Amino acid sequence: MGRLLILCPGQGAQHPAMFDLARGDAAAAALLDAWRADAELEPLFGAVENGGPLFANRVAQPAIVAASLAMWAALRARLPAPVLAAGYSIGELSAYGVAGALAPLDAVRLAARRARLMDACVDAGLAQGMVALSGLPVEALAALLPGAGFHPAILNGDDALVAGGLAAAREQLVEAATAAGARAAVLPVEVASHTPLLRGAVAPFAELLAQQVWAAPACPVLSGISADKVEEAGLATRVLSRQIAEPIRWADCMDACAEAGVSVALELGPGAALSRMLQARHPHIACRSVSEFRTLDGIRSWLDRRLD
Repeated sequence: MGRLLILCPGQGAQHPAMFDLARGDAAAAALLDAWRADAELEPLFGAVENGGPLFANRVAQPAIVAASLAMWAALRARLPAPVLAAGYSIGELSAYGVAGALAPLDAVRLAARRARLMDACVDAGLAQGMVALSGLPVEALAALLPGAGFHPAILNGDDALVAGGLAAAREQLVEAATAAGARAAVLPVEVASHTPLLRGAVAPFAELLAQQVWAAPACPVLSGISADKVEEAGLATRVLSRQIAEPIRWADCMDACAEAGVSVALELGPGAALSRMLQARHPHIACRSVSEFRTLDGIRSWLDRRLD
């Protein structure tokens, strides 16, 4: 039997219909309705349904966690237990929900509170942002960052990274990267996640995590900052809070998935960036995202064939 990995995405691919496919399952629809009725989360769902500011941090983070965990609720009863869960940036919080270490509602609320803590680190008049760089060795890309006051935020591969810094210097970094022969793209993100600019959110978020009810996870969750397996609440609290202001080593996480003997990977969506990156780096792993399917039955059928 195949060994299943569940991937939980970060920001970038959210859209107004991101809950629609999961709503085809009664259990997932009930979960979404319960979240929609929650006083803390109602504005989030209202923003998504009304085409609100989907790329604003306060909306994006909880919406992505909600979409991922609703999809997991729609699928998990018909799937074998995953051997591993991994999440990209805010997706790491979703991964603890997939593993059963956090209750789904707690995970979505934590995402909303994490976003507020991160937003509070943005000084008035000093907007932050992120830039994706690729096409040169990662060491060469990293060498471009100090000149624009940027920091490594996510290490995606041998020739790809995401950097965070002040929004006013984004174009300077893009121009320097282009002149050096790299590719550069400004990302629709309003905070410099996983950089020292977000240090002020680390301790408050650690306190929030320490107050949660944690259960023993059904599978390990990979730490984004180290690619180590996490199965204990105290360690989860430390690494989840630290990753707000420390670089995510996603290339190492993908390698750890391969080393764990994963043979099938399903990305819960929205988006398909993680499954595509993993497929490119480790082609022997069968990778798909739920966003590539039209129906829940289509997802289940593909997984049945791959996991037999």
